[in-house]
Amino acid sequence: MSSRPKLDYRAKSHLSYFAYACHRFSGLLLACFIPLHFLMLSQSLRGAQGFEKSLALTDFWVFKFGEWALVILLSVHLAGGIRLLMIEFGPWRGLRKSWIQASILFAIACGLLFLYFAN
Repeated sequence: MSSRPKLDYRAKSHLSYFAYACHRFSGLLLACFIPLHFLMLSQSLRGAQGFEKSLALTDFWVFKFGEWALVILLSVHLAGGIRLLMIEFGPWRGLRKSWIQASILFAIACGLLFLYFAN
């Protein structure tokens, strides 16, 4: 007697469900990043020496990969959010698979541009 409809395989295999999942997943990971970011910024309140000490941790390859992943997550979340706003407030109907594809290309382009300009 659940009031929530049960999704079958066809609904979960649709490209719009993939876009929804990517948008939700990227938002959750970005929400996990924010406290870590504030923690790192709070080290600057302890003085320049404490901040430099905490910045020395970011020279490892794991943090460099994390920066790249953060740019990808931000671009995926931004493109997914714009797609949702266009669906909600636009005069058109439907899910527009081409917008999902454009969102994926936008995220890949942002990641590649970040790699190009970061080095």
